[in-house]
Amino acid sequence: DYIEQYTLGWDALRERAMTWTLERAAEVCGIEAEQIRALAKDWGTTPKAAIRLNYGMQRVKGGANAVRAIACLPALTGAWRDRAGGLLLSSSGHFPVRRAALQRPDLLGERRPRTVNMSTIGDDLLRPASVAFGPKIEALVVYNSNPVAVAPESGKVVQGFAREDLFTVVLEHFQTDTADYADFILPATTQLEHWDIHTSYGHTDVLLNRPAIAPVGQSRTNTEIFRALAARMGFDAPCFSETDESLCRSAIGDAQDFEQLLEHGFASLPLPDAPFAQGGFPSPSGKCEFFSQRLADQGLDGLPDHVPNYEVADPSGRYPLAMISPPARNFLNSTFVNVQSLRDIEAEPVLDMHPQDANARGIEDGAVVRVFNERGVYHCKARLNQRARPGVVHGLGVWWRKLGLNGTNVNELTSQNLTDLGRAPVFYDCLVEVTLDASHQAPPTKASHA
Repeated sequence: DYIEQYTLGWDALRERAMTWTLERAAEVCGIEAEQIRALAKDWGTTPKAAIRLNYGMQRVKGGANAVRAIACLPALTGAWRDRAGGLLLSSSGHFPVRRAALQRPDLLGERRPRTVNMSTIGDDLLRPASVAFGPKIEALVVYNSNPVAVAPESGKVVQGFAREDLFTVVLEHFQTDTADYADFILPATTQLEHWDIHTSYGHTDVLLNRPAIAPVGQSRTNTEIFRALAARMGFDAPCFSETDESLCRSAIGDAQDFEQLLEHGFASLPLPDAPFAQGGFPSPSGKCEFFSQRLADQGLDGLPDHVPNYEVADPSGRYPLAMISPPARNFLNSTFVNVQSLRDIEAEPVLDMHPQDANARGIEDGAVVRVFNERGVYHCKARLNQRARPGVVHGLGVWWRKLGLNGTNVNELTSQNLTDLGRAPVFYDCLVEVTLDASHQAPPTKASHA
């Protein structure tokens, strides 16, 4: 009933799905067919079932198609009709932030500045001027990020940041890997020192971040630095003199009573219990579109499909191990790596390996290993356990490069390839080999470009 009323393209999706026998899917996924059967039965027969997507599965070439396929499942069972049913990746898009009021695209007029994908910043910083890619990048302002540590294929990222003709300004609290390559480091305020709005992420509240203390020392908010730049460059539109509190009010507009935020610090979003119980999907038809005409009009596949990785694991290949790089438990991406007590817990950069893979290479628990592919080499300690399945290794990140055994981190090995849709990074689409190597060099005590 739900399929008939609130979906489009079921017949075509069913036809494609029927080409995937349990045995074919099991072989591609490297699991037992019975696992797939059991999961399908549980999903199809459990009332009020929900799927919690997470952020690892789309970090491969076919990640977007994988998400599309999974997003079809609640509509097949009508799970959207239940308050607790359906699917969730993130709730961050629920709050209607007035982005145009903050970004002011109207001030651009006819100008269309280019956008550089941070996932390919290594190549982009090394490119000369060209018709295809535009002018050479000659100046860079980095804020709220640490690209030298977090961007893929970081060997190239370092080469780009090390260019003598690149003028680099970094707004930071700490001497990160990226700050080591700055011509100027401007001290930035922390969350304790500035106004901000935090939209929902894994919850359904909007939060007002009020400064608890005045900015320490010479630190400034990002927005204050941008306002100073705007004034120096002669931009005199009224928006360039708005205060941070005013920007918070602009972001919210009429969607929320700002006085309530001032009084309580947060407000719950008024969300329906079952938003897609009767369709109402954010699609042109308002239905769950198993077949997307928009994608078909772009020459893409209108149906979700299996898209193989760029780097398909081959036990007999040059790089026979698939590597994923989930974050170390006590870091948040590359944040908090500066905190000594948390580094003490993590101890050192490690690579989780299954004993079967380690034994075949003569690697014992705690041994220093050389993890490598054609993009680079990364040294760390091997940790043998069952968390990594045979054929897969876990390079836990994101340690700062300067704290690595040879001055690199796991992103020395990841690639700048992009996903099938959305042009996102493919951190988990990465093949490596691992060997013993006790001849690693200690990291330099001071970055050469600091």
